[in-house]
Amino acid sequence: MKKNFYQERNIKNLEKINKLLKELPPFCTEYFIGIENQTSTLTRLNYAYDLRIFFDYLVCHVLQDITIRDLTYNNLEEISATTIERFLSYLNHYKYDGSYHVCNERAKARKLSSVRALFKYFFNKEKIAVNHTSKIALPKLHDKEIIRLEKNEISRLLDCADSGQGMTNKQQAFHKHTKLRDTAILTLFLGTGIRISELVGLNNNDINFETNSFKVVRKGGNEAILYFSDEVAIALQNYLESKKNNPNIPEEESALFLSLQMQRISIRAVENLVKKYSKIITPLKKISPHKLRSTFGTQLYKETQDIYAVADVLGHRDVNTTKKHYAAITEDIRKSVANKVILRKNEDF
Repeated sequence: MKKNFYQERNIKNLEKINKLLKELPPFCTEYFIGIENQTSTLTRLNYAYDLRIFFDYLVCHVLQDITIRDLTYNNLEEISATTIERFLSYLNHYKYDGSYHVCNERAKARKLSSVRALFKYFFNKEKIAVNHTSKIALPKLHDKEIIRLEKNEISRLLDCADSGQGMTNKQQAFHKHTKLRDTAILTLFLGTGIRISELVGLNNNDINFETNSFKVVRKGGNEAILYFSDEVAIALQNYLESKKNNPNIPEEESALFLSLQMQRISIRAVENLVKKYSKIITPLKKISPHKLRSTFGTQLYKETQDIYAVADVLGHRDVNTTKKHYAAITEDIRKSVANKVILRKNEDF
């Protein structure tokens, strides 16, 4: 039986984790088994990447004449709060595997969280007697500018996907084969706020046009039913109709969105097509699939003024996440309230 997108993704992540474990201290195997039931494979993979950087720093700059594979619980106990602070400073500009890297405040926070989780696990298991990482506060995170499309830009983006106007000759050559697919993808992003992994993971039988709904596997592995408008339904139906007449699609291929190679489209390919169209209509904005999700969330909040409904549709576990990203005062709201406060009556002028 053919594995679905999520099964294949988890298998690939597990293979990468097992490969990384051969580069990490032996005690990390126990740690990753211990957190298996509380974390996704993607979370554990990111932990492994972060810990690899941390342990490389230790053996290169702190614990001389020792390899990463030689590290023990005793070495963890020797790590002071000052060492962790120096590690965070090191991340400003560091060299790994022959290349230089730079971490911003969010990347630093993620790496510190990965390190703290490891130390906390072994401290709770009484494998280490002290945990100095708990004394280090996460870096202060500054709010990022929220970038999204305005209403006129949404229309222009979809028009561009329909017509191919503004494309180079090379892009137009591909566009005639992909315009129905690309229009469906962009419309689904903008009309439902779906995540890119959810979109890529969709199969043909996940779509129900009787109820204008589809089934997705949300972050964390839970299934959910989302609903879409008639406008989204038309874009999906047009694309599905074109697939019916394509003899090159393998019978066993169940994926909804296909690449030109007639297999499930990749996350990278979707990112590239969003970038391609958005660069034509709004070159000064760096639009990604997540920015299209933000656009949907913003439009939905403006229409409903119901932050809990927006959180539910977007699959946010914490409504504060929704408030932070979609209930911010936008430029048009600022303009609309500019004349609300009257300082003096007109006759006073």
